[in-house]
Amino acid sequence: MARLGELEHSVMEVLWSAGGPCTAREILDALPGPELAATTVLTVLSRLERKGLVGRDRDGRAHRYRAVAGREDHVAALMREALDGASDRGAALARFADQVDPDDAAALASALAEAVRRRSVP
Repeated sequence: MARLGELEHSVMEVLWSAGGPCTAREILDALPGPELAATTVLTVLSRLERKGLVGRDRDGRAHRYRAVAGREDHVAALMREALDGASDRGAALARFADQVDPDDAAALASALAEAVRRRSVP
């Protein structure tokens, strides 16, 4: 899972928040900051499509773009990638656990218990 550049991340935020497929023009209009060229947004969308993060569908003469997976799926993939880079996974997980706040620790403990329960039920 490739990390996203600043503009790629902004485009993905628009798609994740949109609630449905968008044209490049709709994405361009929703992006914060200085006005970009439509070709710049199309280039970013092409890169995101090659990375497997964006899908596109023909809509008349235009295309509509959609996020292939949700924001949380992307974050989870980044977390897995970071863990895969650790030489000692157990130590990395322990250090992560030491750094999360109590609410996140409780949510993580609950998610882990649920994942173990699902895997143990045939």
